[in-house]
Amino acid sequence: QVRLVESGGGLVQAGGSLRLSCAASEVAFRTVGWFRQAPGKEREFVSAVNWTGTRKGYKESVEGRFTITRDNAQKMVYLQMNNLKPEDTAVYYCAAGVGAWDREAQYGDWGQGTQVTVSS
Repeated sequence: QVRLVESGGGLVQAGGSLRLSCAASEVAFRTVGWFRQAPGKEREFVSAVNWTGTRKGYKESVEGRFTITRDNAQKMVYLQMNNLKPEDTAVYYCAAGVGAWDREAQYGDWGQGTQVTVSS
């Protein structure tokens, strides 16, 4: 089992930026994804990066504002979030899985989440 710990969430005004970090106990051969869950809504895919970092994917509404990167040597994955909007408010989770991409069921290991709140 892979242990994942998110950090970097907080309160920010609309238009601001945050960088989320995901520290993993192991990342070898695993896609790492970011998901989010807003109050009263289902958890949704935000972004993912494959093991080699050569493939990245984003939810359409965050494309061009969010950037996912990974540092395999440090076992870290980051989500840089710029031009944040109130609708980005949610708990953000990182997840890891071999061969995973944009569906929750593809990921076997999850972090506890970090709260992101964007005020208008």
